[in-house]
Parts: sequence; C-alpha cells; structure tokens
Amino acid sequence: MRIIAGKYRSRVLKSSRGMKLRPTSDRLRETLFNILGPQTAGARFVDLYAGTGAVGIEALSRGAAHAVFVEKHAPAAALIRQNLDALGVTTGATVLAVDALRGIEMLAARHAADPAWAADIVFLDPPWAEEAEYARVLALLGAANFLAPDARVVVEHRNKLALPERFGKLRRTRLLEQGDAALSFYQMEALSV
Repeated sequence: MRIIAGKYRSRVLKSSRGMKLRPTSDRLRETLFNILGPQTAGARFVDLYAGTGAVGIEALSRGAAHAVFVEKHAPAAALIRQNLDALGVTTGATVLAVDALRGIEMLAARHAADPAWAADIVFLDPPWAEEAEYARVLALLGAANFLAPDARVVVEHRNKLALPERFGKLRRTRLLEQGDAALSFYQMEALSV
C-alpha cells in the first residue's frame, strides 16, 4: 500500500496481516482523490473506520490542513500512529481510538468548544459485513452540527449495497462503482423551511 500523490507520494505504508482490515485499494483511493480534487487542499478531513489510515494520510499528502483518524481497534490505531511517525507527521493529525459513534460525539464536542472548527470532508468505510453501520453513522452525520455548510461525505461500500439517496441534510450527488466496491458521494444541503 502506497501514497498515490502529493507530499508523501510513493511512500509505502505499513499494514498488518494479523488484523482483519480491508484497506481501500490504491486504485480506488486515486479515483476518490481525483474526484475531490482541489477540495482536499486546506480541508479538515475525517477518516472514520480508518484501518491503516491510508485514506486520511493520502488527504494529508494532498494538502489537507488536518486529518482525524477514528479507529476503534487498538492495534489498528497504533498502526496509524506508526505510519504517521514513519512519514514524520507531527502536526495536523489526530488519532481517536474509539468507535465511529463515539468519534462523531467527540467531533461534535470539539465543534461546540470551537465553533470555527468544522469538518470539510468525511470518509467512511465500515466493514462491509456490518451493513447496519452505514445507516446508523450516516443518519448521525446527516444531523451533525460539526460539518461545514458545503461538507462532503464519501462512503465506500460493496457495490451491491443500495444506500438511500438522503440522510437528513446529506443528499447523494454521485455513485461510482469500481470492481466490487462503490463510492457514494453525499453533499450537505440546506433544508428548506
């Protein structure tokens, strides 16, 4: 697994065979960031179910101002820290060794303490077998107050999983399929009153 582009281009990330991780493929990561394009530069990026941290680290490599990695499995969270250390990342990264729901609560609390802090891009890739996680987390994000007004939420999922078009303030704007994986892109939108 390697960084595709940016500051850390071609650097190899550590992965662990013992952990049951399904990292986002290099090809799908490249597609994701080609679509996000210049939105990544200067963004506050949240990587839920971060695994090895490859997606959030790719965001940092491409100029994200800050990346928050949320990963509940302690060995995987330690692996993210090792990957950040190996790249010399000392600022602009936070690793939260908690589950996604607790991570969302922590991000909401951070926003409450500092209203200027808002997430610009959220990427989530729950274990494909845990289909209920998608709806649960997307429903929370659709009602979240810590997302920037024009925030994007990107979901990696099995291409056979049909996600709803809307979750609260999130509306799907694009669905891209690549092999057995798919990316659903959601955009924050103001709800009419």
